[in-house]
Amino acid sequence: MKKLIAIFSLLLVITFSSQAQEVKTVSLEQTKGEFTQKGITLSEGSYVFNISNNNVGTDVGFVLIPEGKDASDAKNHIKSAYVTKVVADGKTESSQTVELEKGTYKYFCPLNKTPQYTLVVE
Repeated sequence: MKKLIAIFSLLLVITFSSQAQEVKTVSLEQTKGEFTQKGITLSEGSYVFNISNNNVGTDVGFVLIPEGKDASDAKNHIKSAYVTKVVADGKTESSQTVELEKGTYKYFCPLNKTPQYTLVVE
């Protein structure tokens, strides 16, 4: 019986390990009033966003929303995409892991007052 449980446990570990997704990193840089990356195309999957503040002169952040949603309403923001703390001049901060499905999204910084840029997931 112990041998059967051990084999079953091993099979579960192998199954879950093979289903685990690799988390990819997307690095974005902000300068005064804009992101240097004006658009992004990604595949479906798990991502962490690294946001760099290149001497903007103020703290910066990161907001990601599905296209067509009201960006001014925080309930439409993908909360896991927020940086874990505001990004000071010369620093880089990261988001939590974000699961992206096929579709079009918009990203912007409300603190640095950037335009909304397009992120496409194919």
